Amino acid sequence: MAMTMENTHALVVGIANYQNISPLPSTVLKDAQDIYNLLVEPKYCGYSVNNVQLLLDDSATYAAINQALDNLSKQTNPDSTVLIYFSGHGGQLKDGSHIGEYLLPVDTIGETRASVAQTAISGAQFTQALQAIPARKIVILLDCCHAGGIGQPKDSTTPTLKTGFSESYYDALRQGRGRAILASSRSSESSYVSPGSTNSLFTKHLLEGLQGGIFSNDGLIRIFDLFEYLQPKVTAEEPRQHPIFKADLEENFPIALYLSGQKEAIPKVEKKFRYDVYISYAETESDDTWVWETLIPLLEKADLRVVVSEEVQQAGVDRVVSIPRGINQAKRILIVLSNAYLTDNWLRFEEVIADTIGIEEGSYRLFPVQIETIQNGELPMHIKRMFIKDLTNPRHTQRRLKGIIRELQEPLPLM
Repeated sequence: MAMTMENTHALVVGIANYQNISPLPSTVLKDAQDIYNLLVEPKYCGYSVNNVQLLLDDSATYAAINQALDNLSKQTNPDSTVLIYFSGHGGQLKDGSHIGEYLLPVDTIGETRASVAQTAISGAQFTQALQAIPARKIVILLDCCHAGGIGQPKDSTTPTLKTGFSESYYDALRQGRGRAILASSRSSESSYVSPGSTNSLFTKHLLEGLQGGIFSNDGLIRIFDLFEYLQPKVTAEEPRQHPIFKADLEENFPIALYLSGQKEAIPKVEKKFRYDVYISYAETESDDTWVWETLIPLLEKADLRVVVSEEVQQAGVDRVVSIPRGINQAKRILIVLSNAYLTDNWLRFEEVIADTIGIEEGSYRLFPVQIETIQNGELPMHIKRMFIKDLTNPRHTQRRLKGIIRELQEPLPLM
């Protein structure tokens, strides 16, 4: 019997045949229809058909999209998961009193800057609508920035309605606990359709991932797994297109069932790791000096295979793809606790990924080491719950460093 995703909601929008501005290829409509079909398909994602709304072309008006967003704010609660997919025109007014980013409904009027601002959904308006949704797990998928452009307002003497969105737009949308933004390309790029394909490049790989391409051993497809699968696939097929990911997350939350909740049987054996330890640290002068002049030489002398963040990153590959991949290849993740560490969001991201992987595998992957006294004496609760190797007292440092090496050489402790 097929499973369903409980308390999961979605809004899917696809617009190709605009009433007043440049049309888009028909693949846009097929993209949205295919996403909708897959979400509500019991053999795959398992969303309830009653919780998913599809708006295509003439049904995707300014009023209808805003009403659909308002419905999500009323139909969901803090425990809900919400997925919003938009394929259509998105653009920026680059100058004038209405400067900013806009999602363009089917009835957007492109006559002037003012008409665009009045009939399109501004960045501030979309952000406000998202903030009104109480769900703490929200993912926004934007397949916009299509090659070909939008067309210019008539009062424009220079090109002002630029296709695509800025990085600051994505940053604004992700503000708030539990929000993830996955966009089809960088702000300086276009989104493509491969020759002979019936879907856009981004959505084609999104569909393939949700249809089983993303491996899962617990019957769920999670947000980080989705992007880690999607970004390399898209960029490998079209090097001019790099999907981006922006998030403010405390967990790698599930967004769909994996093949209707199918669980792969994996034998409980020690995983073969490429590295013994991944070191997560703040790149300040003092922390960097301690890691490279004290810690790494000691670990390598003990024949431990060591890697740091910069060594797993690849040119042209998003950090939110390369970092999880590197962490997953390391047996333990040693976090170097300092005042600088606690203020670095990227290091917090590494920590969340490592903790999530450990929970999924039933093992303790994080290995916190404290190298200086923390201001106000307070560590965050999620760190305090772990046993911390304290190296702040010089009298104990050498003995505790030897203990650290012994523990890193041992098999992963199980939960």
